Amino acid sequence: MLEKNKEYIVKIDSLGYEGEGVAKIDRYPIFIPGALKDETVKIEIIKSKKNYAFGRLLEIIEKSNERTSAECTNYEKCGGCTLMHSNYDGQLEFKYNRVKDCIERIGGLSGEIVKYPIGMKIPFRYRNKGIYSIGLIDNELSIGFFSEKTHEIINMNSCLIQDEDSDKIIEIIRKWMRKYSIIPAKKDGSLYEQGLIRNVMIRKGFKTNEVMIVLVTLNKEIPYKEELINDLRNNFENLKSIVQNINPKDTSLVLGDKSITLWGQDYISDYIGQYKFNISPLSFFQVNPIQTEILYSKALEYANLSGNEIVFDAYCGTGTITLFLSQKAKKVFGVEIVEQAIENAVINAKINEITNSEFYVGKSEEVIPQLIKEGIKPQVVVVDPPRKGCDTRLLDAIGEAKPERVVYVSCDPGTLARDLKYLEGVGYKTVEVQPVDMFPMTKHVETVVLLVKQL
Repeated sequence: MLEKNKEYIVKIDSLGYEGEGVAKIDRYPIFIPGALKDETVKIEIIKSKKNYAFGRLLEIIEKSNERTSAECTNYEKCGGCTLMHSNYDGQLEFKYNRVKDCIERIGGLSGEIVKYPIGMKIPFRYRNKGIYSIGLIDNELSIGFFSEKTHEIINMNSCLIQDEDSDKIIEIIRKWMRKYSIIPAKKDGSLYEQGLIRNVMIRKGFKTNEVMIVLVTLNKEIPYKEELINDLRNNFENLKSIVQNINPKDTSLVLGDKSITLWGQDYISDYIGQYKFNISPLSFFQVNPIQTEILYSKALEYANLSGNEIVFDAYCGTGTITLFLSQKAKKVFGVEIVEQAIENAVINAKINEITNSEFYVGKSEEVIPQLIKEGIKPQVVVVDPPRKGCDTRLLDAIGEAKPERVVYVSCDPGTLARDLKYLEGVGYKTVEVQPVDMFPMTKHVETVVLLVKQL
């Protein structure tokens, strides 16, 4: 073990899965946030365990060619972006190596099947949704995002991965709260029942330009709300919806079950490709619509539909991938455990006049085997599971149904690689792995994979 609080000079050998630099002293790994591969740095040991340690970056002695100055003034304090100190080529290289390492080490597959990530031309201002925390910190109003791994709100005027309209909206809300002494519902990190506003959520349709603002409050009337509505309407011609969402519970969940439309519509609309989606406060919708279109187009390409196939879409959410698949399939069955998501999926299909889709509420690992027992045989199965990956019952059902192709969309390379190994064991070959950078400036990467049935 290394001595806590002691300083060392080390060479960074690689990057860890969180994007942190990894150095070794006598084969003992040290994880150093903010350091880049091939840099020589001075560090202080802040935590020492039996098999690894964490270091604080004190000084960069030799810089990487990939190092760049972070454009965000809140970068070192805010936990939203973790890779802004690397240029964009370096970020894509990190994500490529991360996926490739998981595929080889966890999946036991050849890294040659991993393609280079599809990046963005402009990797800023890509998010169509922002959820801002509001609180009193030392009796001062703070609106922003949490510092990494804490509930400390970083007060900020701008976020470079959010849409520009969000910055302006937050400034109007900040001035309104100060002018009328509107008290936040959090004080120094705890729920403050004498307060009112918990969060602000802003959603924007990138193709329609429509904006929704959601004020998340305790179960109370909002004073001076007409003044705020007028200020927002006067500054945003594209504003379509202002909603109060009520969440009285002392919970980490942002949104409550009850929403009241204060002005305008109950929803906004946006498009992915040719398909229109209505987005309500509680609707799931991918936060990077530019890259979502690329991701879904790749999934459709891998599905290789001729118009005669039955397709299962497991973990279908609000039916976004389902609708993409429906344009070239005979019929698509979408399955999702969240009832409201399925309600939205049915509405989205109706809006787009899709008649060859059918949706079921339930666990994919239970519903899909039942559909197969009822004689519905898929030629293609698409899965887009949560971060924990697929349930093995679903993977077994896929192996028994023997569809010609499986398209796997993943938000976690580790669980993806684990599930690919499992699918290889039930008769499938992994053909191609394509990362798509949905979240520039962060450690996260989305991946879409093609598997084919082995003869």
